[in-house]
Amino acid sequence: MRVSIDSDLCIGSGQCALTAPAVFDSDDDGFGLVRPGSEDGRGDPMVKEAVRACPVQAIAFAEE
Repeated sequence: MRVSIDSDLCIGSGQCALTAPAVFDSDDDGFGLVRPGSEDGRGDPMVKEAVRACPVQAIAFAEE
């Protein structure tokens, strides 16, 4: 799985970091980011829930 956040779409709601904190975090401005080294989703089952929880659908993942 490959996880990414479209920074042009992200509004900083924080739902990703709340749902899957091992994979997502917030930058200094409050916008979502994928934690370094977590681009593979770390096998976290909550990543898919974070994708669904994002209010602007800024999170994308592709299963490899």
